[in-house]
Amino acid sequence: MKRPPPHQSRKKPPRSEKAAAGLPSEKDILEFIATSPGVVGKRDIARAFGLKGNAKIGLKALLKDLEQKGTLDRKGKRLASSSSLPPVTVLEITSIDDDGHAYAVPTDWNMANGDPPTILIVEDRKSPQPSPGIGDRVLARLEALPAGKKSVLGYTYQAQVMRPLSREALRIVGIYRQGPGAHGRIIPSGKKDRYDYHVPHGEDGGAEDGELVSAEVTKPASRGLPQARIRARLGNARDPRNTSLIAIHSHGIPDQFPQAVLDEVQHLRLFSPQHREDLRHLPLLTIDPADARDHDDAIWAAPDDDPQNVGGHKVIVAIADVAAYVKPQSALDREARRRGNSTYFPDRVVPMLPERISNDLCSLREAEDRPALACHMVFDRNGRKLSHRFTRAIMRSAAKLAYEDAQAAIDGRGSDKARMMLEPALRPLWAAYATLSHAREQRGPLELDLPERKILLDEAGNIARVVVPERLDAHRLVEEFMIQANVAAAQELKKRKTPLLYRVHEEPSQEKLRTLADFLKTVNIPFALGQVVRSKHFNRILSQAKDTPHERLVHEVVLRSQAQANYRHENAGHFGLSLADYAHFTSPIRRYADLIVHRALISACKLGHDGLSPQDIADLVDTADLISAAERRSMVAERETVDRMVAAHLSGRLGTSFKARISGVVGAGLFVNLLDTGADGFVPVSTLGRSFYVLDDVRHALVSSETGETFQLGDIVDVKLTEVAPVKGGLKFDMLSDGKKGAKPPRIGRHRVRRPERPRRR
Repeated sequence: MKRPPPHQSRKKPPRSEKAAAGLPSEKDILEFIATSPGVVGKRDIARAFGLKGNAKIGLKALLKDLEQKGTLDRKGKRLASSSSLPPVTVLEITSIDDDGHAYAVPTDWNMANGDPPTILIVEDRKSPQPSPGIGDRVLARLEALPAGKKSVLGYTYQAQVMRPLSREALRIVGIYRQGPGAHGRIIPSGKKDRYDYHVPHGEDGGAEDGELVSAEVTKPASRGLPQARIRARLGNARDPRNTSLIAIHSHGIPDQFPQAVLDEVQHLRLFSPQHREDLRHLPLLTIDPADARDHDDAIWAAPDDDPQNVGGHKVIVAIADVAAYVKPQSALDREARRRGNSTYFPDRVVPMLPERISNDLCSLREAEDRPALACHMVFDRNGRKLSHRFTRAIMRSAAKLAYEDAQAAIDGRGSDKARMMLEPALRPLWAAYATLSHAREQRGPLELDLPERKILLDEAGNIARVVVPERLDAHRLVEEFMIQANVAAAQELKKRKTPLLYRVHEEPSQEKLRTLADFLKTVNIPFALGQVVRSKHFNRILSQAKDTPHERLVHEVVLRSQAQANYRHENAGHFGLSLADYAHFTSPIRRYADLIVHRALISACKLGHDGLSPQDIADLVDTADLISAAERRSMVAERETVDRMVAAHLSGRLGTSFKARISGVVGAGLFVNLLDTGADGFVPVSTLGRSFYVLDDVRHALVSSETGETFQLGDIVDVKLTEVAPVKGGLKFDMLSDGKKGAKPPRIGRHRVRRPERPRRR
């Protein structure tokens, strides 16, 4: 930074008695630094006080003395008072009061000077940036308050946010190791972390050797190790119940509710049944996973008694009325928006809303009155929707059933409770679903078959087993009813021109379609470019691959060709579901987008005074970006946690061979997915054989340039576990299988891979 001439920017320093004798006093120096703009160095002080010759040597000794006493901090050539803050600095939000005011502390503070000052964040309502939440970091411009105001207001500075900062770049999570003397080291948990972090004396936060810790980077790597300061001790790294904490803290997922939110929840009033449609006489059912703790949707169906709609059905999808409790701009609302969604780990849930709301007030419990937003739909005998309407209702769930129990009752088995609901509720639901299935087939949504694994834990938090839950008609039934309600919500709001958040899934890009077409040629499946692509075209591809050796591979490549779904305030349709209008309406307990849609329906259908607020509408674009990012954050955190848990589960099985499927191909080697546990790992190219291997992007394969031996995406292979990093969730394997026989790759369009240094088979 270029220093402006002293006469333009530096105030004339005070002259004490000591200064007159040659050197300025400590007070003079500190006051000069505090009142000077920009960067202050030794040269600036010497120039300002007119010091020359030997006086400069005396100034150097004085500044060094002030540093040793802790009065001054030095960063390179920059000097600053250790008890004051620069005009622009990095702050971390530590609390939010009942009125929504955020308070912060400086991230760079010498604790030898006592507790850091409290700083009020002055919010700029015109700023397009979302309000910062607890734990967020911002670059801010500070203004010190006069001494009289400090004691009255309880904070010493106020600050204007200049821009938010990426927390991921400044935060690490890892295992603390006590080194010789008072220093320590953090072994980071991230797979991409290249260095350990040095923890200087006094920066360990009291952590003990082997503890899992969260830390902030205080000095990047230059000639030595980067440095970090421990901010939180997370517990014993060997305790499997702490594994999910790594992802929670490394991705900045808020897992503690601010006191203002908890206080607000405690003072919530129960909903009023007035002005609500009474649905308590209908046998509405909740059908969820057996281990579900909250229940936010209930369903009912019956034959339509309208003589003009013979063979048709009436359907009600009743959704928990979260908007009755979470009001716009409340502390609850701000926190829910910041979280975006609930995050689900094998051992815990980080909820979007406090437990009193998600598991009590808004959970559609069996035989208890609950408020609901009900979507009434009428379908004809072919499953075509004839009409819909929305009401605010009071309901009482007739039964809480698991998917498996509902299916068993339909199949002639099931529990006593499920069989009791067979005639009044389950059979009419299945009859309605049968007609909706006809319409679904005509619509042709993308039918990818990629089963998901579920981890089951024992009481100690270790993996007991990994299962692939069976896909039942009960799952498909509930899914289809939810889709229809989501469509009705989007159509209603679109018709009434009410702002909302759409769930958007765009068609694949032309580049991805060209890549897919090139691949399909290699497995003799035609795919014409230039056509208007519909999901049914992809279903035709999947159908042609059925019962062939390429079936799983084709499913994988088709999935990779798809765009990622997100939230937007503008409609672009849902390609995967083959729907023109789609919004998320059915899960307001765990998704903020659904809460916004509920408020929009309340406003549009005149169902109350707690609909969309002007601020909701003004923030809609930012909210879409915010919750889309939160969704991606949760997906990554959930996947990383599963990787770490499975790696810990396999840590005692080094040298064991496994069946695996190749799930990714790059020049450096192969990503594989174990068939029994679903664990992901990497096979370096060096274990494939003593040959040059060429990356064939079109076929998603590594091919020997000498023999044509091929390892392709989707192949089933045998691998041997050679390395485990539980904290990072990393697994490394050697290849045991031979590749498929094939032709040598063409020279055009291939990437050559270096010759391995060691043989494959041992």
